[in-house]
Amino acid sequence: MASTDKPENNKSFAEKNEASFPILSDPSKEMCESYGVLATWGFAQRWTYYIDIDGVVRMIDKSVSPRTAGEELVGHLETLELHRSMPGASAGEMQE
Repeated sequence: MASTDKPENNKSFAEKNEASFPILSDPSKEMCESYGVLATWGFAQRWTYYIDIDGVVRMIDKSVSPRTAGEELVGHLETLELHRSMPGASAGEMQE
């Protein structure tokens, strides 16, 4: 996950939501701008990039909803067979 928030804000967010994944802080907004997700109001849009083990962007989901993002993420990983690229990971393990 990437955010334009400062590291301390992302740390608070991660602790509050018990996040089990890293959150990249991009307060300079350079990375968000490079990926084309920086909105005119200065925040990153909720897009998900699916990047394979070789660094190839396989899919960009531009209609991410916080309510369904987790379920859709697992479905897209399975469809793209990207879960097989993750050493020791299976689709079932990702859902747990």
